[in-house]
Amino acid sequence: MQFPSILAPKRAHPRNTTPALVFSAVLALAALLLQQPAAAQNGNTNDDVLIQMKQAFQRGDKARLTALLPQARGHALEPWAAYWELKARLQEAAPNEVQDFFARYPGTYQEDRLRNDWLLLTGQRRDWDNFSASLDGFRMGDDAQVRCYAVLVDTLRSGTATQAQADEVRRSWFAQKDLDDGCLTAADRMVAARLMSTNDVWKKARLAIEANRPQAARAAVNIAAPDALPLFDELNASSAKFLTGRAFVAAKSRKELVVLALIKVAIADPELAASQLDSKWGPMLSAEERNWLWGTIGRAAAIKLWPQAGSYFANVTKNGDLSDDMLGWRVRAALRAGQWKEVAPAIDAMSETAQLDPTWVYWKARALASIGGDDRRAQARELYQSIAGSRGFYEMLALEELGQRTVVPTRPAPLTPEEKAAARNNPALARGLYAIAMGLRPEGTREWNYATNLHDKGGMDDRALLAAADLACQREVWDRCINTSERTKGVVDVEQRFPMPFHDTVLRKAQDIGLDPAYVYGLIRQESRFIMDARSGVGASGLMQVMPATARWTARKIGMSDFSPGQINDRETNITIGTNYLKLALDDFDGSMALAAAAYNAGPGRPRSWRNGPVLDAAIWAENVPFTETRDYVKKVLANTTNYATIISGRPQSLKERLGRVGPRDAAEPEPNKDLP
Repeated sequence: MQFPSILAPKRAHPRNTTPALVFSAVLALAALLLQQPAAAQNGNTNDDVLIQMKQAFQRGDKARLTALLPQARGHALEPWAAYWELKARLQEAAPNEVQDFFARYPGTYQEDRLRNDWLLLTGQRRDWDNFSASLDGFRMGDDAQVRCYAVLVDTLRSGTATQAQADEVRRSWFAQKDLDDGCLTAADRMVAARLMSTNDVWKKARLAIEANRPQAARAAVNIAAPDALPLFDELNASSAKFLTGRAFVAAKSRKELVVLALIKVAIADPELAASQLDSKWGPMLSAEERNWLWGTIGRAAAIKLWPQAGSYFANVTKNGDLSDDMLGWRVRAALRAGQWKEVAPAIDAMSETAQLDPTWVYWKARALASIGGDDRRAQARELYQSIAGSRGFYEMLALEELGQRTVVPTRPAPLTPEEKAAARNNPALARGLYAIAMGLRPEGTREWNYATNLHDKGGMDDRALLAAADLACQREVWDRCINTSERTKGVVDVEQRFPMPFHDTVLRKAQDIGLDPAYVYGLIRQESRFIMDARSGVGASGLMQVMPATARWTARKIGMSDFSPGQINDRETNITIGTNYLKLALDDFDGSMALAAAAYNAGPGRPRSWRNGPVLDAAIWAENVPFTETRDYVKKVLANTTNYATIISGRPQSLKERLGRVGPRDAAEPEPNKDLP
């Protein structure tokens, strides 16, 4: 969902290249060039050729890519140049060209990326020989469509399919939002083998309609009931007209089409859908179909923060008929209404994976503790203990429920010279840093992530991750420093996870206006990961991701008469504008860090509306934020803030105290900044 934001944490792209960083990256890679393929040993440092090739790739200019490729030979990023050139013409490429690429760049991200592309293409072509020949070397293994094709190949070769294979296809298919060939084809085969039911197929159609993917829904209907496609097209064109023209439903397919139509109505108008389900369609549908629809209606009402959401969910007779997403919103609606007895049963009906999410572990524990009884309190304590720590929002809240506060974790043993050298000498990490330094941040980030997460099964171990993060920290590539360090499981290096670049500037600017510097750092860490030239998809810029209009308004508000839009990426100016806006938002929202963070991300109008209703524990309020991005953002900013406060103060800190409670504005109090953009 796109919405006006002064700093939506969207994908960041560099606008400027720092010569010192490029030079540093060139020096770092010089020693590694001998490890590149033979053609890359010439020491080519013509970065402009790579930039031109990236631009040609984005335009789909095959001829230009082919013409430029010889000039990229010997460059440290030659694998990228070769990938762009071959990827652009993969449809026409011969299998031996693809195999030659694999042989020339073995073990690289680009080899595995092209292998993924080739597997998808050969799967779509039903070229199972070339698919099978390339599958064994596929290291990423994270493409659901490739997994479905692999199952399909196994079943074609053996002549039979197993229930385990069908379960894998079902999981992958349900997880895919968009129409895809691999899982659709595999699902069709599993239905034909009677290892998946038509109910599974209709469930996929429902999920697709809920995700506003009508073509994916239509493809599922084509498996379950091909003769129903004209009716599906009718309901997709106008669900209201479709429902008005139907007096009865007898066949299974007709019932399911009514369900799909009511889902479309519910997303737009849950009250109308509830009325139609109650007055006309309910008696004609099965219990499972009714439950799904009441779950859809309840979720739509809960997202709108309607108090009647709970009454809609109350019509559900079996929680097990609902999706994890519906159950999550049933929990949120129950929390908002103070219906603690509804919480644990809804969480217990979630999938095993969802139940392990710290969000639902924490709220189940809170619910059990709220209901009371020695057994429930003991169970709640066990749940808190299973997640308590400093790693995230709910982990910190669980820690406080156990009577403790967040402290600075014990740092791991220092890295050895050998561990640091291994990171420095890793060609993929070096290429990633080089690409980032020369302005190819998306490519550098993907190569870095592949090296740390996917190149080896299970990814790097904790010590290797710490060494890689240390390398990124030393180069001041803070986003890779933080993200890599966050992946360690058994240790926490707080200096890597919560660095404080521009320390003196941030503390001075924050303290000058009475703003908690830990809050500023917590927000910057989430906004830009300290990438100075970050720019979001909606135009926000700099460390604090300030939108141009917001910058102009804030500059006028604080009397910065000499401000011009070109200053927005200047570090001092960006921090000045960002901190002052954050302080103005904080004042506007009665000092609530949760509300001000939501305003910073989604604009102030939305949280002004979201705060209306009952006075809530701010953790409950945050969990009910309707936008997934903003909900996640608020929780992360507050968790970051608490961790930074432990570092800055040197004392244990409370997340709960920073959260407080959220409720409607006191109408008797004047609004400090009614024009806050």
